[in-house]
Amino acid sequence: MSRSASNHPQAFPRAHRGPGSPASALFWRLFLINGLVFTTGLTALALSPATVSSPVLLNELPILAVGLAVMLTTNALLLRTSLAPLGALTTLMERVDLLRFGDRIAHSGNGDLGRLIATFNAMLDRLEAERSTSTAHALAAQEAERQRIARELHDEIGQSLTVVLLSLKRALDRAPGELREELCAVQETVRASLDEVRQVARRLRPGVLEDLGLISAMNSLAGDFSAVSGVTVTRLLDPRLPQVSSDTELVIYRIAQECLTNIARHAHATHVELSLRAEAGAVVLRITDNGTGGPIREGAGIRGMRERAMLIGADLDIDGAPVHGTRVRLTIPVTDPRE
Repeated sequence: MSRSASNHPQAFPRAHRGPGSPASALFWRLFLINGLVFTTGLTALALSPATVSSPVLLNELPILAVGLAVMLTTNALLLRTSLAPLGALTTLMERVDLLRFGDRIAHSGNGDLGRLIATFNAMLDRLEAERSTSTAHALAAQEAERQRIARELHDEIGQSLTVVLLSLKRALDRAPGELREELCAVQETVRASLDEVRQVARRLRPGVLEDLGLISAMNSLAGDFSAVSGVTVTRLLDPRLPQVSSDTELVIYRIAQECLTNIARHAHATHVELSLRAEAGAVVLRITDNGTGGPIREGAGIRGMRERAMLIGADLDIDGAPVHGTRVRLTIPVTDPRE
């Protein structure tokens, strides 16, 4: 026999069943409710003029039946009222999602069920805080890796391709006529590859966001998307946005980038509206397309968008557009600096 179980008696701890535990308190509550109902029924029968013979007479059966029905009905109503919070707690457990903040059950703070609900809400608070912290670390590491890859693409592969282009130009100048056409084709291929490397590096590390700001970065993103996909983009970008942090700007840019990528891959759209405006104490990003739409399936891309939104305390809503297509709305609360 293995000694691991005997050496670690706390490996499978027993659930606490002390006098102060929720299970014990619930037991005594039900016991007292039932006791009160039956005591009241017994008292009513004892003080009433109704009597029960032995054996029971037929005319006494309706009295007993009515008394039993009243006690059972009263007991059911009291139990239903006392246990109603358990139904709300079960519903919350079924729908809870740590990528959507603030889903809680209101409780009065009295009784054992109130303590149970308060404990469950506190557990959700801890889990959401831990998820937010781990997501922040993961996204920071992801952005650092993106910047490293973009830097290597630009500084190493980009420079190597530039050297190849220069060498091809010198070779083309000295090549005989029968090789010029082939060398020109190779030169164009290398030039196209260099352009693609630069575009990938720019997508990985949006230098325009750091250098020129969010509005310029969104304009550049929309222009690149339209040039590559051929989809027309209407831009409604308010240059008078309230000031937000650099992390918030990066989240807005990345979510817009992911949305446009999804549209290019799946939507079969011909028109996209990109809006970024200030509305009632918030900065709101809206991206609407006229594509195929359909049911929203939350894959890795949408989950990543929700994680980024959670990182800055924003709300992300994805649903069908009024006519057809898909609409994405990111709402970032902004605190008035005068407050």
